[in-house]
Amino acid sequence: MAESSRITARDGVRADARRNRERVLVAARTVFAEHGIDAPMATVARRAGVGVATLYRHFPTRDALVRGAFAQQMETCARALTEALAAPDPWQGFQQLVETVCELQREERGFPAAFVAAFPESTSEHAQAREQAERDFMTLVRRAQASGALRADFHPSDLAVVLLAHCGLVTALPGDGAASRRLVAYLLQSFRADAAGRPLPPPAALTLRGLPIAADSPRGRRSSGA
Repeated sequence: MAESSRITARDGVRADARRNRERVLVAARTVFAEHGIDAPMATVARRAGVGVATLYRHFPTRDALVRGAFAQQMETCARALTEALAAPDPWQGFQQLVETVCELQREERGFPAAFVAAFPESTSEHAQAREQAERDFMTLVRRAQASGALRADFHPSDLAVVLLAHCGLVTALPGDGAASRRLVAYLLQSFRADAAGRPLPPPAALTLRGLPIAADSPRGRRSSGA
């Protein structure tokens, strides 16, 4: 039995190593949801039932663990942005993008902080990906505004406000999908050009990279203008 656990898969990863990695990822999502993404790595290792050395062998840094734990969710966000840009109706694309990100916030409690943590430029590759995502989002915004559907005074920081407001709701009411969907619908309606009345106050000094979502963690206490 012990020998069979060492069978190597086609990609060169031993079966027992693969199982350990999956246990770490499952444990990380649970621990991050309960304690934030700055929870001790040792806590994740204990929850996974592996040694700290094993955890670091698979994920040498906290950022690597965060990205690994929420890789599927980040891929969903990236795909949603690509699909939004390809949508014939830019407003529908914008709406579906916001709904998708908010749905991920609701389904995976640790994801909001992980989403924000993915924005700092830890490597040049990540910096390029972030900058491309920001450019793509602005392209989508301009298309929706040009179509006459999205109000002309919409600002990119408004998306950060939406995510922060929705995060507060799902933190307080994690099982209330109806409340989540209703809030998102209200916010999306307020972005419609045909709902615009008087001009809005100046936009907030918020960016996705400085969004204080993880309120109890050092990352969450970064200044909003960072």
